[in-house]
Amino acid sequence: MHQEIKDDAIIAEGILHSENRINNSNESKNNNNNTVEQHKVSLLRAFLECRDPSTKEVDDLMLRRFLRARDLDVEKAGGLFLKYLKWRRTFVPNGSISADEIQYDLGHKKMFLSGFDKQGRPINVVFGGRHFQNPKPGGLDEFKRFCVFSLDKICSRMPAGQETYLGIADLQGWGYSNSDVRAYIGVLSLLQESYPERLGKMLIVHAPRIFMAVWKLVYPFIDDKTKHKIVFVENRHFKSTLLEHVDESQLPEIYGGKMPLVPIEDA
Repeated sequence: MHQEIKDDAIIAEGILHSENRINNSNESKNNNNNTVEQHKVSLLRAFLECRDPSTKEVDDLMLRRFLRARDLDVEKAGGLFLKYLKWRRTFVPNGSISADEIQYDLGHKKMFLSGFDKQGRPINVVFGGRHFQNPKPGGLDEFKRFCVFSLDKICSRMPAGQETYLGIADLQGWGYSNSDVRAYIGVLSLLQESYPERLGKMLIVHAPRIFMAVWKLVYPFIDDKTKHKIVFVENRHFKSTLLEHVDESQLPEIYGGKMPLVPIEDA
């Protein structure tokens, strides 16, 4: 009996030492990754400042997001960031988009913010069945301005230390009248090139079968990093999947939670 207890103690001690070695190894790996990233950020900053002195005002976190979007390749990340600066100065010359510039898309009440998920990320809810192609000349550009307006609102709501958000794309009632491939590709381009590493997770819910025909057209334009963040949620696992990511107290009221939806313009 005493021998069995002794053997159990030896086994337990061995398991504990093994777990400690794994934890220490993971911690060392994380530290190494952080050191590499910080070094790359310094290289990227030097790369950018000699080409555009205004980049001295850019914080390290933003540079790191662009680096991660290009697998820490300094030259590729630098090219992407310079392209972003040129786009921002041209497309958002006043530094922000005003509600007056996007009345068509705001009028459909399709974009909202709610609570925060278990990782502290703000929750964005968009209703795809309320999106309609803008028929006016320049309608696609207005939609892109609406997306910039919304993404800037989402980012401004992130707590200190948080860089990503959780999106819920609700396709309840979506039909071919909502099909707008150019707009979908446009918002993907904005996310991937101008707001890289901002999307943490996208849950697509209530997707009708007919949506998949459009999805096949859009899918090739999604980069691999973004593809891994998109999850189609089955209706039978709808509530349980949401609760994996969001506490009930933070879940939007329309999904059985306690948080109201706030229109993006009021957030």
